Amino acid sequence: MLRTVGIVSLSNGILGEDFISHEVEIGLRRLRAYGLTVRFMPHALKGLDYVKNHPEKRAADLLQAFRDPEIDMILCAIGGDDTYRLLPYLFDHNQLQDAVRDKVFLGFSDTTINHLMLHKVGLRSFYGQSFISDICELGPEMYPYSRTYFEELLTSGTIREIRPSTVWYEERASFGPDQIGTQAPSHADSGFELLQGRATFSGKILGGCIDSLYYIFDGNRYPDEPELCRKYHLFPGAGDWEGRILLLESSEEKMPPTKYRRALAFLREAGVFDVVSGVLVGKPMDRTYDEEYKSALVEVIDTPDLPIVCNINIGHAQPRCILPFGVDATVDAEEQVITFAER
Repeated sequence: MLRTVGIVSLSNGILGEDFISHEVEIGLRRLRAYGLTVRFMPHALKGLDYVKNHPEKRAADLLQAFRDPEIDMILCAIGGDDTYRLLPYLFDHNQLQDAVRDKVFLGFSDTTINHLMLHKVGLRSFYGQSFISDICELGPEMYPYSRTYFEELLTSGTIREIRPSTVWYEERASFGPDQIGTQAPSHADSGFELLQGRATFSGKILGGCIDSLYYIFDGNRYPDEPELCRKYHLFPGAGDWEGRILLLESSEEKMPPTKYRRALAFLREAGVFDVVSGVLVGKPMDRTYDEEYKSALVEVIDTPDLPIVCNINIGHAQPRCILPFGVDATVDAEEQVITFAER
């Protein structure tokens, strides 16, 4: 059983803003109900402007969380869009390599970049949930499907298998205090969908938010991001992708299909689709562009034998499971299950 959670704001500093305090209170109450001690790292609550302007402090919080022997889980507050700016403060003098310990690290969205950082230094991590987006859910409780996997991670330190959710939820239009106790509209879900290729395949999962992966290669949002990512060799080389399972999920920005195709093209040009054993694709938020994304996957990847399984409950659409990175996984789309070896 994990006992102490350290919460970090590695990209977006919304955690420290007054307008979200009602959500933070809900999340703290739920974590403490598990008997957990919760520590906000020193700069996690400094607010949007401070966190935006001080990537070195964000990096310092991550390093401190790893070094603190009492912290069992490092939980990301939320995603964002510029966590790549931590790179110099984590790698110029091997700071991250020297600090890492075998702890649970959990986050998603722009935290994709942090997962790649941890992959560089050989640490396995967990993708799929965050403090604000999941623990602080405004409904009467955490979404039951999400809660099941979070509790498994708390009690065992790992995830054994993933099965589909029977429902999915629409994204909330408002997160104000008036929404406390309300349930988002839900719809029946259809399970894992085999888009092409064989139904069963294996490998260690790596990847994340396709938006974050896109900006590793494209500098339209932050002109220095591709340069920094190249300098620190953030994106794994083709040899590192050999035999892995690529995870792709799309953000709340609901990437237009033309941009989605460009993102896939970047990955194709990097040689990823030539060497991975398969692709897992998260359900798009509100199922926006669901069919367009599937067409893009088939046409841009252009490798009919490569297994692609869609509609995984991971990423920005609620509810969310948790996927271990760096652990041997077997996907069985016919049996509707993803199983994981012991960590």
